Amino acid sequence: MNTDVAQFLPEDFAPESRVWIYQNSRLFTMGEALDMEPMLEEFAASWKSHGAQVKAFANLLFGQFIVLMADETMAGVSGCSTDSSVRFVKQIEEKYRVNLFDRQTLAFIIKDKVQVLPLSQLNYAVENNFITPDTLYFNNLAATKAELISNWIIPVKQSWLGKRLKMQEA
Repeated sequence: MNTDVAQFLPEDFAPESRVWIYQNSRLFTMGEALDMEPMLEEFAASWKSHGAQVKAFANLLFGQFIVLMADETMAGVSGCSTDSSVRFVKQIEEKYRVNLFDRQTLAFIIKDKVQVLPLSQLNYAVENNFITPDTLYFNNLAATKAELISNWIIPVKQSWLGKRLKMQEA
């Protein structure tokens, strides 16, 4: 699996562009992804903050993560415009009957596929070596374009999970 996220992101957005990552508990089907593409494009093209156009990007990455990005060098994102993005994501949830706000589910790359795991099963997965310190983890805490590129898909040992589980390098 190619994890070079930069290839999917607009080059003309500043590294400090704000990012919001919404993880689905399952892969979107190809039909859903194709259906969603114009919705994401339309949202990005019409996203406004206090009447000013937000330089925005919206895309589905790895078939499972909706990523919204706002380059605030031209117009900052206000509370109201953030609320509008949340409403948009909730519309996607309703339309496809998915959960994009579940922070208790973690995503990893296992055998070149995105695999999700409930947080409650993490210790079991680690104890049985399904998750190791080198397993790639989707760190959805990435908050900027630069962090998305350098710190979104990282080994568990480099994430907050590694510290929580006191994982040592193998």
